[in-house]
Amino acid sequence: MRKLINVFFVAAALMLTANIANAQQKFGHLNSDDLYDAMPEAKTAQATLETLAKTRQTEIEKMVSEYQTKLKAAQDKEKVAQEKQRNISEANRDVITKELDVLAKELQAAGQDLQDFQKRIEDAKAKADKDLRDKQSELFPAVSKKLSTAIAAVAKEKGIAYVFDLSAQQGFNNILYADGGEDLTAAVKTKLGISTTASTPAKKN
Repeated sequence: MRKLINVFFVAAALMLTANIANAQQKFGHLNSDDLYDAMPEAKTAQATLETLAKTRQTEIEKMVSEYQTKLKAAQDKEKVAQEKQRNISEANRDVITKELDVLAKELQAAGQDLQDFQKRIEDAKAKADKDLRDKQSELFPAVSKKLSTAIAAVAKEKGIAYVFDLSAQQGFNNILYADGGEDLTAAVKTKLGISTTASTPAKKN
């Protein structure tokens, strides 16, 4: 999820800062992880997403538990049928045959029920994934827009044309070494109204 939000605001910030009118060719850098971890909006969005994920996971686990109960019942019934089959004799053949016919129909119905239930579980998992993606798309664009706007504002104020992200969590860092340039992380925090001396990191994925 961190990678996705970084995609949103890093690309936008680079485009905005690269096109600042009359800006000198000055370079700056920041740490998007530090900024993201400090944003209350990001923490709230993350908490909301995690709550939804836990809710969906609980629902799926309940379905899986019910499926396992149904499966065990079917397996037990199959064992009964096998035992009756082993104990069939001339004396009880008619009775056992009728009982086996009943069990066979019950097992057939149970098998279909299990198959249907398994599909319901797969559908629930797919829906949970979609719900999480939809909720993420609902929550995080506003966070990324606020952050990218702050980055662009700071870059403009300082006359910086290009801003690079030194975040190690991105997985696609656009710069591997920095010696010089201005670190804008603290300035962007100030622009966002976040204290630069203390912050509680948001839980990372």
